[in-house]
Amino acid sequence: MKSKAKFSIRYKIMAGYLVMILFLLISFIMLNNEISNLQKSRNFIIDHDFKVLNLTNQVEKELLTIENKAKGFITSNNANYVQSLNTAEKDYEEHYQDLLALLEDNPSQQEKLKQINENINSWINKEIHPLITNHNSNNIQAIDTTQIQSLQSQLTNFRGVEEQLTKKRAAQLDTENNKLEIWLYSLLFLLSCISIIISLYISNSITKTIKNVIQAIKSISSKEKITERIHVNTRDEIKELAHTTNHLLDEISKREWLQTELAELILMYQGIPSIEMLGKKILSGVIQKTQTSCGAFYVREEIEETVYYVKKASFADQGADIGKQSIKMGEGLIGQCALEKQSFILREIPEEFRYVTSGLLEIRPQNLLVVPILFEDEVIAVMELVSVTEISDLHQDLIQQTVDNLGLTIHSIMGRMRIQTLLHESQAMTEELQVQSEELQTQAEELQMQAEELRTTNEQLESRTEEAEQKTADLQITKSELEEKASEILRSSKYKSEFLANMSHELRTPLNSILLLSEMLRENHDNHLSDDEIELATVIHSSGKDLLTLINDILDLSKVEAGKLDVIFEATNISDMAANMHQNFLHIAAQKNVAFTIEDSDIIPDLFYTDAKRIEQIIKNLLSNAFKFTEKGSVSLHFDPIETTNLSNEMQSISNDWITISVKDTGIGIATEQHQLIFEAFQQADGATIRKYGGTGLGLSICKEFARLLGGWITLESNLGEGSTFTVYIPNLPNGLNDIQLSNLEVAATIDDIIPAEVVEETIVTPETNNVFQEKTILIVDDDHRNIFALQNALEKQYANIITAQNGIECLEILKSNTNIDLILMDIMMPNMDGYETMEHIRMNLGLHEIPIIALTAKAMPNDKEKCLSAGASDYISKPLNLHQLYSVMSVWLIK
Repeated sequence: MKSKAKFSIRYKIMAGYLVMILFLLISFIMLNNEISNLQKSRNFIIDHDFKVLNLTNQVEKELLTIENKAKGFITSNNANYVQSLNTAEKDYEEHYQDLLALLEDNPSQQEKLKQINENINSWINKEIHPLITNHNSNNIQAIDTTQIQSLQSQLTNFRGVEEQLTKKRAAQLDTENNKLEIWLYSLLFLLSCISIIISLYISNSITKTIKNVIQAIKSISSKEKITERIHVNTRDEIKELAHTTNHLLDEISKREWLQTELAELILMYQGIPSIEMLGKKILSGVIQKTQTSCGAFYVREEIEETVYYVKKASFADQGADIGKQSIKMGEGLIGQCALEKQSFILREIPEEFRYVTSGLLEIRPQNLLVVPILFEDEVIAVMELVSVTEISDLHQDLIQQTVDNLGLTIHSIMGRMRIQTLLHESQAMTEELQVQSEELQTQAEELQMQAEELRTTNEQLESRTEEAEQKTADLQITKSELEEKASEILRSSKYKSEFLANMSHELRTPLNSILLLSEMLRENHDNHLSDDEIELATVIHSSGKDLLTLINDILDLSKVEAGKLDVIFEATNISDMAANMHQNFLHIAAQKNVAFTIEDSDIIPDLFYTDAKRIEQIIKNLLSNAFKFTEKGSVSLHFDPIETTNLSNEMQSISNDWITISVKDTGIGIATEQHQLIFEAFQQADGATIRKYGGTGLGLSICKEFARLLGGWITLESNLGEGSTFTVYIPNLPNGLNDIQLSNLEVAATIDDIIPAEVVEETIVTPETNNVFQEKTILIVDDDHRNIFALQNALEKQYANIITAQNGIECLEILKSNTNIDLILMDIMMPNMDGYETMEHIRMNLGLHEIPIIALTAKAMPNDKEKCLSAGASDYISKPLNLHQLYSVMSVWLIK
């Protein structure tokens, strides 16, 4: 069917003007015709009536001339009068004929004129001609004036009739003139109305649509819902404008719908804890909003280094037995979609394919859509949708935008699930450790009770010396039992030490990977992480540090209780210690908007003999607690000497030179009844403190034990809501304490500085600042693939060449075939061949004495460092690793 011809605005305006011109032309023709008729009527009056009257007058004049000439001739007998008379007769005849011709339109007047003419001719022939012929001067009276008067009267009547006709025509002319004037005004009014109507029609056809367009644009600008459309019946540019505007409104409506539905979908899957729930939610939302019929949700998993996409959720599925539960990369539409990272849509599905079913029907699907879900250019999930109707482009856009935002969510949920799993494992280990600690404590109490029983038995033996010989056999049995109990005590102590070593290794190994990887992530060298993701990595790193601190605290407490903690008394500069505390905690004070001051007395000796490391740990623990429980106000640190006169005898027996270290805060304070409780292990003031501020309750217990080992003690002054003051009393001991048995060797990396995570700002050696790693070949030997992954990733970013081995046997095979190794990072606890044996083989059997070997171990017990060095290690680092420390140690050995 042919479309109707376009009738543009220009043509409309031209048509309006043409119509008005046409009406004007018709009006002009009609008006001209009327004016022409009036002109004819006027001309008729002028040319006809006036001529008739003039000719009538001329006829009457000629009649009188004939009379006068006849009288003149009769009187004078002058022939000239006869000639003039004849001329007058001729003139009369001519005028009569002219007048008769003019009266052709009026037969009655013509008859009257003929009658008058007959009368005149009769008068001339009967009266005038005989008188001329029978000339007699005395016969002038023979001319009958009565007949002349009668003829004049007839002409007068004739003229009167003509005058009446002239007046009648003039009146009719006036009437026609009035009609013409009325008709002219009416025509002018009609033309004005037609012009106005045409103008209104044309302008309305233009302005109405323009107003609708303006209203639509206002609705767009005011963000109102746009439901109405502009309807135009014209075929001009206005219709095109309306159609264009309607198309724009449709696009905006689609875009608003798309944004609204997308926002609802995004809101729908916020806060979902598991992938399965996410899959069900997103499938339900997408299928309802896109009017598709059923679908499935596949998530990427690696099984034995092969990538599979495993079905995690489905919607309107007929059962789990239909279709594959897992699909390899590149297999089928799902695998191909994941491989090519692009969507597929199947619009013509063969009849033999699976039907969509309901309770009553089985419907053949029309469209199949497979969409990849990407995160960091990797397909982490695939969504498959089936529809019994055609999937529109708008619905495809909604699905695509939904999956564009879904990748990050899936990655976050998977990350949270992994973290949750690690947290559960850590909690399980902690609970197991606590149970074992309680069991050990119970055994210790039992041994103490047995020892008490033994003491009682000895007293009884002393009081019964006379019966000793009689009960020798019984005493021998008792001695054997005591020796067995003593060996049990030694075994229990050995078991406890082995347990602590194993616990340290098992907890520090996964912690090593967590801390290394989270530290690398928060450095964001490739700038591919967002601020929120960097913050997440920082939180993970901080949580790992907190867990490490907890492990160290438990180990510290166990070592103190076992009397195996090293305390080294050496010269310590108190002023330097105060400066270090100020530098470490000034950032926290500024962050919490809390005033922080340090005061040290000038009379404190420059060199004070004590264990600086333990003192600093006590101060850091106390300051950390002070800042943690102080929301506003101030925290202060004071170093003051104790005058000799104020020393008690007990204090003087230890040393004559004492100082006090006080930490004051304006925080929440501690109730009096809680003062003793908080110094016990795993205790805090109350449950609310744990819920609000966190913590394990080990810090003050460790401070108390460290102060005791240093020969002093710690006191507390506090009331609830009034702040707290912790005071540590420390003696100056140049020769140490005689009753503390010092170990031969220091425990390797057991005590980390207890500084809150936000204080530490670690600097990683990068290629820009130190190029010592570039092109160096480093062999990493570790049985834990997590540690290998973390170390390899970190060192490859320093442009080092990395070779890995899973155990000592693989390490030796690599060293036999590769002589270009610059440095070896050796784990200690490995299957088949541990680190100690491997290092001995490297040094003794292979003769490789020059290759630096850095021992990496999660053990934290005495003699570990010396055992590693004696086995052939060049250096020793305790797990979890600090990248800055690792890079520094490696740089030293690589430069050598």
